[in-house]
Amino acid sequence: MKVLGVSGSPIKNSNTDRALKIVLAATGAKKTEFIKLSDHTVAPCDACLGCVETNRCVIKDDGVALAEKAYKADALIIAGYTPYSSLDSRTKAFMERLYPLRHRHGLMAGKPGAAIITSAVPDSTPGMPPAAKNGIQAIQNFMMEEGMNFVGAVSILGNVPCIKCGDEGQCRMSGLKMIHGPDATMASVGINALENDPATVALLQRLGEDLADNFYGR
Repeated sequence: MKVLGVSGSPIKNSNTDRALKIVLAATGAKKTEFIKLSDHTVAPCDACLGCVETNRCVIKDDGVALAEKAYKADALIIAGYTPYSSLDSRTKAFMERLYPLRHRHGLMAGKPGAAIITSAVPDSTPGMPPAAKNGIQAIQNFMMEEGMNFVGAVSILGNVPCIKCGDEGQCRMSGLKMIHGPDATMASVGINALENDPATVALLQRLGEDLADNFYGR
């Protein structure tokens, strides 16, 4: 089994990246590959249908090679995050650029797939959109439409950009205050690191195992 993992996070060694690597390792696959989309140029689909005859996109950027990697992989893990409470644009563009693989042959059909979403909004935060659920649903919908076997998803609690702003969380537009209340500061909220949440790490490891079980029919 060869497993491809794709991270839409632009942050170096982010929670999203590290979570994806945990799932990749947990698959037990002899061949895994980690792709960070911020290292590549991937434009969104132009809806030109120039790919119908060839199953290959006509846009000349890194999206063509990444689609080839997805086609050659036996399983696909997509990891993204949720700016403005929806899936990030890099991850969305990557999924759009796999559209050429569907025409006539359904080249992704039957492959197991999984999602990882990092969001700064805790589940069920009053007055806030269900950001993590929105991100997971976007990836799940993509895999469903491609005929893939969606094995599952894990959501991770991430951090708002305000932790690096330097304004001590006092800005009236602070995401810290929006999510955690008017008295929230960087000190009171803290920085979320994946490794400090053993339950989430266990869920990630189980997701990798489930991917392998789905592929091998166990």
